[in-house]
Amino acid sequence: MLVTSLPKLQASPPADLSFSKVSQVRAFVLERDAGNLLVYAATTMTPELAGDVRAQYLNHWHELAVGGPPSVHAPLHIHAADRAAAEDTHPVDHTFDARATLEDDFELIPIPGHTPGATAFLWNSGERRMLFTGDSLYLRDGEWIVAVLEDSDRESYIESLGAIAELDFDVLVPWAAGKDGPYYALTDRADTHRRIDAILARLARGESH
Repeated sequence: MLVTSLPKLQASPPADLSFSKVSQVRAFVLERDAGNLLVYAATTMTPELAGDVRAQYLNHWHELAVGGPPSVHAPLHIHAADRAAAEDTHPVDHTFDARATLEDDFELIPIPGHTPGATAFLWNSGERRMLFTGDSLYLRDGEWIVAVLEDSDRESYIESLGAIAELDFDVLVPWAAGKDGPYYALTDRADTHRRIDAILARLARGESH
């Protein structure tokens, strides 16, 4: 397990993607008094590395198709809109379909667009407010980018980006990041707005990242 410089957050080793030579993915263990959680899926995460986690939360179904089926023995959670696609790879234990908060520190925030059930997770560790966005919003060469696919809903994606810009967080922790760059980003409200405004401008020009 790689221990980040962020308190109470541990990262798996990076896992390569078969379709990308420039990006890698990671899964993260959130150390919580109420019970540790695992966010995302990655082939490099093992039960030994994850330790005692009470649940695993996926941002979207691609994580099972690309990141590999879960290797930890914990209930698997995903948005109901992505359940059917996820279960082509692995059974899902629990679903959710709306914004909700778990034990006052872990919030589920649907951000449809990349997939119908894409969901961000906002965790207050007590020292940082970390936002986990899967690859709805991820890092490449230190920049924030998106992944509008052929089957993505561009209009919903744009609305979700606007909602993300209004969230109160100071660390972005995506599923995917560039191989040679950082895999999380410190931010503040002004920086977040600047970066998302730049993305929205690219999308308005018809770009997909």
